[in-house]
Amino acid sequence: MHSDPAAALPSAPAAAASPARLTPSTDRALSSLACLPAGLPVALRLPLSVCRCPLALEAIPAGFPSPADDYIEARIDLNRELIASPLSTALMRVCGDAMAADGIVDGDLLVIDRSQSPRPGRLVVALEGGVFILRRLCRGAAGLQLEASDGCTPSVPVEQVEIWGVVTQAVHHLVAAPGMRA
Repeated sequence: MHSDPAAALPSAPAAAASPARLTPSTDRALSSLACLPAGLPVALRLPLSVCRCPLALEAIPAGFPSPADDYIEARIDLNRELIASPLSTALMRVCGDAMAADGIVDGDLLVIDRSQSPRPGRLVVALEGGVFILRRLCRGAAGLQLEASDGCTPSVPVEQVEIWGVVTQAVHHLVAAPGMRA
């Protein structure tokens, strides 16, 4: 196992990854922040495996049952729908509920694009003391900081972390994720 989790991760092309780089602080003590799991994210490599699922022609009304089998148009490629930049994208599974108020809970799968620029309001994955954390980048009175949505996890000044990538998609499980306990 690597001592630096980012060392084993795929790096985005240099020009694309540079907007997300900020100075890390290695001497800050680790806090009890909810973080992404210690396991390394899954690197996406070309060619991507194709996951094509049936796509209904019309939207599903949330309150009215409709037999959609008669209206299947074609198949949809989830890689194309969820991943804009395959060479700079990685997947990570969330552990903890620090971002639950944003609709991201334990077990959700995140699509993280390292070529995207971190901007206030965006969800980002950052390295704090060698540990991945998931937070919203916010502009506060003291400058840019990373904030959890749970209201009790302390904010982290952006100068104390390295922003690793921007979350572009979250796959939220309504039942237990495969391989997770029910």
